[in-house]
Amino acid sequence: MPKRFIKRYMPRPEKIKAMKSLHFLGDLLHEPNLWHINRHAVCRAFLIGIFFCFIPMPFQMVAAGFFAIWFNANLPISVALVWISNPITMPPIFYFNYKVGAYLLGHPVLDFEFHLSWHWLSQRLVEIGVPLYFGSVVVAVLAACISYLVMQYLWRRKVRSDWRRRRGLRTDEED
Repeated sequence: MPKRFIKRYMPRPEKIKAMKSLHFLGDLLHEPNLWHINRHAVCRAFLIGIFFCFIPMPFQMVAAGFFAIWFNANLPISVALVWISNPITMPPIFYFNYKVGAYLLGHPVLDFEFHLSWHWLSQRLVEIGVPLYFGSVVVAVLAACISYLVMQYLWRRKVRSDWRRRRGLRTDEED
């Protein structure tokens, strides 16, 4: 994985540590591994960020940030990946999760129109909510594990190609 590419778009740790709204975290933000770009921190960040982007819950970024701190993953990448599920992509992602959950639970996929009312929510919450959350957890675990493995592979492939390139440069210099 190109380290320079990631560093170019990441906020500086000093800038985030200076934010007054984050002072309640105290010394947690001073942990260096939360900001380092290495294979382990970035791969764990992908695992956490991708997992929470598929879970329908409020404050996904807060949960991703908490788990990034807990598992010593790269904090900015974990939080940024949650935005894969944004207001534009949420309906297709969560509908797919619902269909996966309904299929795995053996429930028929219901045709429904969303109505923002207490009556609709109280009647449909269990019928739709259980397959939605079950499917979301299944899809989130699968997508997170796949993203973790893909990032591990890409990072190692990049390191191997850099080693080969350097070895080729050394042999050219010796000739």
